[in-house]
Amino acid sequence: MASELIVAFALFLMIIMFGIRKKMDYIKKLSDEIREEADNRKPGKEAYNVQKIWEAPEDIRSLKSLILFGLRGTAAYAYHAWALGYVDAEIMNFFYKGMRILGEEKGMEELLPVVIETGKVNLRCMELLDKANTESYGDPVPTEVPLTIEKGPFIVVSGHDLHDMKLLLEQTEGKGINIYTHGEMLPCHAYPELKKYSHLKGNFGTAWQNQQKEFANLPAPILFTTNCLMPPKPSYMDRVFTTGTVTFPGTVHIDGEKDFTPVIQRALELGGYEEDQQFTGINGGTSLTTGFGHGTILGVADQVIDAVKKGAIRHFFLVAGCDGARSGRNYYTDFVKQTPADSVILTLACGKYRFNDLDLGTIGGLPRLMDMGQCNDAYGAIKVAVALAEAFGCGVNELPLSMVLSWYEQKAVSILLTLLHLGIKNIRLGPTLPAFLSPNVLNYLVENFGIAAITTPEEDLATL
Repeated sequence: MASELIVAFALFLMIIMFGIRKKMDYIKKLSDEIREEADNRKPGKEAYNVQKIWEAPEDIRSLKSLILFGLRGTAAYAYHAWALGYVDAEIMNFFYKGMRILGEEKGMEELLPVVIETGKVNLRCMELLDKANTESYGDPVPTEVPLTIEKGPFIVVSGHDLHDMKLLLEQTEGKGINIYTHGEMLPCHAYPELKKYSHLKGNFGTAWQNQQKEFANLPAPILFTTNCLMPPKPSYMDRVFTTGTVTFPGTVHIDGEKDFTPVIQRALELGGYEEDQQFTGINGGTSLTTGFGHGTILGVADQVIDAVKKGAIRHFFLVAGCDGARSGRNYYTDFVKQTPADSVILTLACGKYRFNDLDLGTIGGLPRLMDMGQCNDAYGAIKVAVALAEAFGCGVNELPLSMVLSWYEQKAVSILLTLLHLGIKNIRLGPTLPAFLSPNVLNYLVENFGIAAITTPEEDLATL
């Protein structure tokens, strides 16, 4: 019997290793194809000058900007999935198509379908990343995260990359170093395969644009895993480490081998705080809650549907997106504070730091404020919306659901294009509309999708 178990276990391991090898072989094949295509460029053929996009007529420039920024956002998600060994040929092929079209002479009628297709492919990519994250680290579970920094050595991890977080947790285990998330790394606390590490302690700071103030004189190193890096101030430049696709002059970069020894040594040298330090969110809260992924919310779908039918929940608001330093973003704090007591607020991405430390109480046995995760977890919000629409026998646009989004960079653009691909209407966008939208393109979005700029919380709540 024992020998049979050993043989079965050996076969099981062989199957796993075969699957991993096949996946890595496929990734290598794609990489080789990309390299071969670049090497086979016809002699004398000039590369496309992206500057030509900005020199095109304003409507063409506007549509190509949407495609370009959408591609960049999707590429960021594809990169994170690739780091976990998940690749989709359809997504990769669309990068070729999109970049080629940017270099071709096309009219509005030819570019508009590509804009919408970019959103379609981004949805597929967010689904791929969701699969990569949940199959690698488990389905997120609701988790309360303290804003207390315990005494002793610690490392702050910023960015988006869960794979880097897992590697750092493994390399710091048993070394007397605590790990704290920052910005969009907050949802790490909700993944079972990450939260099982007892030295993943809590969250430090708020959204990315506050880092120059929050990191000043911090007695610990900061590891940036993605592009959420602002030029470091001299007061903490010697503590900044980067890895992956992000780097900055004067900082130490951890290469693809992912040996975080320099970060670990710096944490031990700096020593951390001598006593526990209690920090707060923007509104004075001392803890945050995350982990309300689509699996969790759909797991209580009957409870949500019953609360809606009984009138306990009358409206859902998705208040989400990128944060930034521009004045006017306090709108999102005021909006959430003023939402009716019989409404539920779903949120994701770093814009949530404007209000995610607020205690809005419960409704129908559920918290009124639910953090669904990182910006790519917009896929989860879409799954929830579609499931609710099916349960009530209506379309998503007929649900008591309003989307109030903040935008800043390319990932927000790719998500917006996904919502347009799905036909989602009446989105409120702010704090301003993207400057690269020409009047004609903006008019198209207004007429076909009902997109509008935010006004005041009072006016928008009355309208929505």
